[in-house]
Amino acid sequence: MNAKTLLLVLLLGTVVIAQPAAPTAKQEPAILQGATVAGIAAGYLPTDAFLKFVADAEAGVKQTNALDNRGAASLVALILLGGLALNLTPCVLPMIPINLAIIGAGSRAGSRRRGWLLGGAYGLAMALVYGVIGGIVVVTAGTFGTINSSPWFNAGIAALFVVLGLAMFDVITIDASTLMRGGPVDPSKRGSLSLAFFMGGVAALLAGACVAPVVIQVIVLSSKLYAGGATIALGLPLLLGVGMALPWPLAGAGIAALPKPGAWMVRVKQVLGVLILLTAVYYGYEAYHLFKSRSATAAPASANVGADGAYTTLADGLAAARRDKKPVFLDMWATWCKNCVVMEQTTFKDPKVVKALENYVKIKLQSEDLEQGDAKVLLDRFETFGLPTYAILQFRE
Repeated sequence: MNAKTLLLVLLLGTVVIAQPAAPTAKQEPAILQGATVAGIAAGYLPTDAFLKFVADAEAGVKQTNALDNRGAASLVALILLGGLALNLTPCVLPMIPINLAIIGAGSRAGSRRRGWLLGGAYGLAMALVYGVIGGIVVVTAGTFGTINSSPWFNAGIAALFVVLGLAMFDVITIDASTLMRGGPVDPSKRGSLSLAFFMGGVAALLAGACVAPVVIQVIVLSSKLYAGGATIALGLPLLLGVGMALPWPLAGAGIAALPKPGAWMVRVKQVLGVLILLTAVYYGYEAYHLFKSRSATAAPASANVGADGAYTTLADGLAAARRDKKPVFLDMWATWCKNCVVMEQTTFKDPKVVKALENYVKIKLQSEDLEQGDAKVLLDRFETFGLPTYAILQFRE
């Protein structure tokens, strides 16, 4: 089955098999009784965007989806541009040298056309995986990034990157086309489309840990249209994935046009090999941390307030807000969420943000498993699909 046939089957399967779900009214969770949700946001927010989110919530400005009430052409263009911008998120940006290495390993001795095909296979897999995950989220009201919270997934990615890193040092050889043909291949056809496709799918799964605002807006719009009977709206996440995939055929063609390999290319490969092995160490550490946290027996906490003054449990934080008659800033985060880490290192350290939140009861709710406990209840109530998620709550007098 070629790539075009596979794409057609996936689209038809999504449109014909899935049936629109009847919209249901959201009930307020018991733990939020008496609270008003003044604002919800998700994904990485730079300082100015975060301050606007807080100001709008305090002023009672109704949140709107930037994609609502758009014409078809405008909607397609915005979603494609949003998908393109996903390549600059904290989950994907560090992967760009690795992605280029994977594509370049196959196209460096080939033609520009071969590089274009390898980049296209890589991008096609990104689009398909992102589209399928997005469609599943819409149909099941699930979450993005759940797979990234699995220690087995992180361990598998670590092992995969070890293999890729060793290949950059020529310790092992990865060339699926050689295996399929049963012997050496023409250097002009070096590089496996199947390997590029596979790694594109892996990159899309890793990108799922970064829930950017554009992803939320596309999923929300798709959910609304799907609930209203427009089954074709399930294709919107795929369109977002297509936007994300657009640069990679061009990147593959550009790499193939570079000068022929020489001593300089060996050094470049070795540098990329080091980067890939460091990435393997990172995901190995993530797997170890997740295995350790799941196997440890939780001990009763002697304190429910962190070093930064934020409550670490939802119940205690809400109780303090009710008692002190203060609004709540809720930050749902996880150790595997790269956007969460970047927010802690940038936006939340900005003096203007610190001042804007000084009158709030702050709750930092660690949400390693999005399908369990308070995390699932809150994400369902807020109608959002991953981490980080922020909410501003106000209690009625």
